[in-house]
Parts: sequence; C-alpha cells; structure tokens
Amino acid sequence: MRSLAVKIAGVELKNPVMTASGTFGSGEEYSEFVDLNKLGAVVTKGVANVPWEGNPTPRIAETYGGMMNAIGLQNPGIDVFIKRDLPFLQQFDTKIIVNVCGRTTEDYLEVVERLGDEQVDLLEINVSCPNVKHGGIAFGQDPACLSEITAKIKKVAKQPIIMKLSPNVTDITEMAKAAEAAGADALSLINTLTGMKIDIHRKSFALANKTGGVSGPAIKPIAVRMVYQVAQATRLPIIGMGGIATPEDGIEFMLAGATGISVGTANFYNPQTTEEVINGLASYLEQYGHESIEEIIGAVK
Repeated sequence: MRSLAVKIAGVELKNPVMTASGTFGSGEEYSEFVDLNKLGAVVTKGVANVPWEGNPTPRIAETYGGMMNAIGLQNPGIDVFIKRDLPFLQQFDTKIIVNVCGRTTEDYLEVVERLGDEQVDLLEINVSCPNVKHGGIAFGQDPACLSEITAKIKKVAKQPIIMKLSPNVTDITEMAKAAEAAGADALSLINTLTGMKIDIHRKSFALANKTGGVSGPAIKPIAVRMVYQVAQATRLPIIGMGGIATPEDGIEFMLAGATGISVGTANFYNPQTTEEVINGLASYLEQYGHESIEEIIGAVK
C-alpha cells in the first residue's frame, strides 16, 4: 500500500489534499457532496474576533480561466465558529485548520488565544488583510510588518502557525524568509492576485469594490513558480494552492516543493475535485513506482 501521508509542522495528515480557505465554508455545506473523512484537512473560511459583514455586492465575477471575488472575509465571528462550526468538523476523521483574519494585530491575537484550548490542529494566518493601523497596506505586503505579526502570534499560539503569503509583492521569497525568521511553522501560498474587470456595456466595474482577488486555473503557473521559489529559499513546509483543478495540477505543486495542496475555486464547479485529486495522487505513485508521496516533494530542482 503506497503511502499518501505527509507531515506539516509535526501534524500528520493522511494525504496532502485540503480545501482552500473561503471556498468550502466550514465544511457543512459540502458534506453531502464530499466525504470529509477522505480529506487530509479541512481549512475553514476566515474567522475574525467579531462578525464581519464583508463588502457590498456584486462581489463575485467570472473571468477567463477563473473568477474574481471581493467577499471581504464575511464571517460570523469566533463565538459562532466555536459554538456551531467547530463541533460539526470534529465529527470527522480529518485535520482541522482554522484560517484567522483580523484588521489589527490585536484582532488576530484574540482569535488565536480563543482557539488555544479548542480541538484544532493548525492555524492558517491570513496576512492579506488590510492593516488598518498602517494605512491599509496588507500585513503580508511589508516584510517588517509580516515579521512582527508572525512573532506576536507565535508567542501566544498553542497550535503550529501557517502564514498565508500574498502574491501581491515584488519578491515572494523576501516575505517567506521574514515569516520563517519570525517563527512561522509552515507557509501557504498563494493567496489571490489583485485584478479588475469592467463591464463594457454598463461602463462600470464588475465588482462593487472595483478590484478583487483573481483565482482559478489562470493563476496556476504563477503559483507554481512562487511555491518553487519559496521552497528553494526556506526550510519550512509549504501548502501550495492557486488553480488546482486536477490531480496533475496538484502533482505539479508537489514536484515544485509543496508538502500539502489546497483546492479552492474548483470546489465551486466540481465539489468532487478534492477526492479526484487524492485518487489521482495514488495512481501517480503507482504509475511511477513511488512508495510514498514524500518521494515526489520538491523532486524537481
């Protein structure tokens, strides 16, 4: 029996396949389409210290080879998450990764501390949130800012922390190194790329927010490149994402250096994608005579 098991920051996952935050809710709405027990992990939608309303509508638009969203991390807040969503996820034999968001460092710390005594395996810190105290630039776009928030979260977190890197920077490796030096246990990348779409007939922006995050197959080559660069620049385990829609896509990320892989946009049009990727990984190992999925991680130098 070939092994699909991987370890991320000391946590063993039965396979490397998980859901990308924001594309799977907290699992319940997908549970009738997907057997959550088969997934390596479920990554929840972003959770903040208080409920967030999100951005005005329209906030989703289709693009060639993908989609754009400006949801604005709408979520019911940590209280509802702990009372309603967490007990649902704990019924399943899968790891739980909670995505944490905030507008200030204190917001993040509050959520991380609240989750300290909960049955949660890993925390994914969404540093693409705008830092309101620093004029709205995202925490993840300034190495000093990223370093500071990573170090502060690491001090209070009881679970290992995954810093989710923004691709909207000049040099992704600079950000990765800053997170590593500040104590991050793992990295996930990439988050969405900033884009814009204009409706030529209405002569208006397709999204009320004007700009939004571009995801889906169109961004995959950029994501693979960034995962490869970060794998060469740091020693941290990487969860790769960005346009994974087939087993071949996931394998590409792993060959580039990812230990885990997240399926995002594909969940919207094919809820079975995660299971298909898991089955495809097993077939690939058999086809090429690998005993363990770990043999292919970073195999392309």
